[in-house]
Amino acid sequence: MKNHRSRTLVLATVLHAFTHIYQMALTPLFLLIQNFYGRDKIEDATLLLTLLLVAYFLPSYPMGILADRFSRKRLLSIGLVINGLGFIGLALAPTYSLAIASVVVAGLGGSFFHPSATALVARLYPGKAGRALGLLGIGASIGFFIGPFYAGWRAKIAHDWRVPVLELGIAGLVGAALFAWLADEHGAEPSKEPHALKPKEPMFPTPTLWLMFLLAALFFFFRDFAGSSMSTVGSLFLQKARGFDVERTGFTISFIFLASAISNPLFGHLSDGSRMKWAAVLMVISAVLVAIFPRVPNEWILPALLAYGFFFMASYPIVEAALMESVPDAVRGRVFGLFITIGGLLGNLSHWIDGRWVESFGPRIHDEQPYRSLYGWLAIFLLISLAGLPCLRAIRRREMALAKTPH
Repeated sequence: MKNHRSRTLVLATVLHAFTHIYQMALTPLFLLIQNFYGRDKIEDATLLLTLLLVAYFLPSYPMGILADRFSRKRLLSIGLVINGLGFIGLALAPTYSLAIASVVVAGLGGSFFHPSATALVARLYPGKAGRALGLLGIGASIGFFIGPFYAGWRAKIAHDWRVPVLELGIAGLVGAALFAWLADEHGAEPSKEPHALKPKEPMFPTPTLWLMFLLAALFFFFRDFAGSSMSTVGSLFLQKARGFDVERTGFTISFIFLASAISNPLFGHLSDGSRMKWAAVLMVISAVLVAIFPRVPNEWILPALLAYGFFFMASYPIVEAALMESVPDAVRGRVFGLFITIGGLLGNLSHWIDGRWVESFGPRIHDEQPYRSLYGWLAIFLLISLAGLPCLRAIRRREMALAKTPH
C-alpha cells in the first residue's frame, strides 16, 4: 500500500507540473502573440492568460463538489486531457476569437486539478499533509520553470510561438494516459479522519466559520495577485525596460520557480510543527524581495528571482495544508474549490490588469521608474495577505472545538 501511495503522489506531481506549464507557457510569448493577431495593445495578449485562469478558477467549487463525490483519479485524468486539447486548439487558432475560445477550454481542463489532487493527497497522508503537499508542490515548481523556459526557447528556435504551444498540448495528452493507467486511489477511511462529517452536511456548521473562511480567501487574493503579477509584469519589465529578447525573458522568468522544488517540501515539512509562523516568515521575506527587484542590476536579476521564488512559492503548500487539516475529508474538495475560486480567480485577474497598468505608462514604458512603483504595490499586497493566517487558525480551533462537543 505504501508503494502505491508513493507512486500516486509522484504521478500527481507530474500532473501538477503540466497544470502549471500551461499557466506559464504564454508569459514570454505575449509580444509575439500580440503581433501575430495584429492587436494594438499589450493587454489583448495578456488577456488570453487572464481568461485561461478565469476559466481555471471559476469552476473550482463545482469541481470540488465532484471531487467529494466521484473518483478523484478519474477527474484528474479527464482534466489534463481537456487542458492539453485547449493548448492544441490555441496553437491551431487562426483568429484571436478562436484563441480566446481555446484558452477558455484549456483553463476549464486545468480546473479539475487542485480540488481533486489536494483532497486526494491530504487523504493519502493523514497527519503529514504539509510534507506531502510540499512534495506535490515540486510539480508546480517544475511546471512553472519549464513553461516559460521551454516556450521562450522553442519559439525562438522555431521562429513561431505556436510550435511550443502545440508540443506542450500533445505532451499533456500523453501524461493523462499514463496517469490513468498507473495511478491508484486509496487512503484513510473517512471514519478514521478527525472530526469526520457526513458528506451531506454543510461545509461549515456555523456562520462564524463561514465568515472566517471567506475572509481568509479574500486576504489570500492579495498574495495570489502579487504572485501572478511577478511573472507577467516581470516579462514586460524585462523586455520593455531591460531590453531582453523572448528567449532570455522566458529563461529568466523561469528562475522564479526553480528553487521552490527544494523549498516546497523543506518548508512544508518544517511547517508540520508550526504552520502559521512559517507562512508569515515566508511572505514577509517575499514582500521585501518584490520591493527591491526592479532596482537590482541585470547581473543580479536571476539570483533575486531565485530567492523570491524560494520563499514565496513555499507559502502555498503550507497554507493549503492548514486549510485541509481544518476540515474533514468529506468536504475538503468543496472547501478548497471555493477557496481558490475566490482567491485564485480574483488574484489571476492580475494578468489583464497588469497589461493595462503597464500600457498606462505611455512613453515611459521603457523607463524603470514607473515599474518601481508597481512592484512596491505588489509588496504591499503580500503584506496585506498576512491577515488571512489568523482566519485559518480560527477555523481550525473552532472546528476542533465543535468536534469535541457532545451531540
